[in-house]
Amino acid sequence: MRAELPASSPLWISAFLDLAADELERGTAFWAQVTGTTLSTVRGERAEFTTLVPPDGDDHLRVQRRDEGPSRVHLDLHVADQAAAAEHAQRLGAQVVGAAEQGYVVLRSPGGLAFCFVGHPASTRSRPTTWPTGHHSQVDQLSIDVPAPLLEAELAFWRDLTGWRLRRTAYEEFHLLEVPAGQPLQVLLQRLDDDVPEVSVHLDLTTDDVGAELARHVALGARVVTSHDHWTVMADPGGLRYCIAGDPPDDDVPA
Repeated sequence: MRAELPASSPLWISAFLDLAADELERGTAFWAQVTGTTLSTVRGERAEFTTLVPPDGDDHLRVQRRDEGPSRVHLDLHVADQAAAAEHAQRLGAQVVGAAEQGYVVLRSPGGLAFCFVGHPASTRSRPTTWPTGHHSQVDQLSIDVPAPLLEAELAFWRDLTGWRLRRTAYEEFHLLEVPAGQPLQVLLQRLDDDVPEVSVHLDLTTDDVGAELARHVALGARVVTSHDHWTVMADPGGLRYCIAGDPPDDDVPA
């Protein structure tokens, strides 16, 4: 019999681009163009939130103005009961750092990664974008980047928080959470051998034509940082890093 999933198991995952205030306008425009999305109306008590709205399906990418600190990415886990999810996360070693009357809870993982529990209004995955060249691309993965000394604790935390099976990949530094079908984002955990103090997140974008996709991003103001056999590390116009991978985007989504 399959074990019951914890209250913190996500019904939907979305990613927040937390853009530094001086990079907000340029960064928001870049990510809207890169993803083929349109911008929602600005919302929030301080007009700090915007959603990147896809042409079909439910959104999974959002933007937040960050008034202190550099640009970064954090993840939102959509759950039915945010309070119950937060209690379970605390038992696993997370720290609650804030809550809002609107119901969302802000936490940090044992390795210091910021994430939120939010409500669950989404269920339909969007399709990859088709570009004028005929190729496709989509932001479809979160990479949780973990310093090597924190890896074992962080792997256990995300496995037990989500209730999803964790498996190794062909690359010894990568582990994948087995995300249920229909989720908009895959979740990869990557071991970092650099001397960094905390866990962080970056976005991965997949495409069926790497050359065309790289050229499109560079034309929009991104730059190539490093190239590897199966992925290229990029920096957006403000310096926020992300990756472009050569795996074809998954078209198996509801019509």
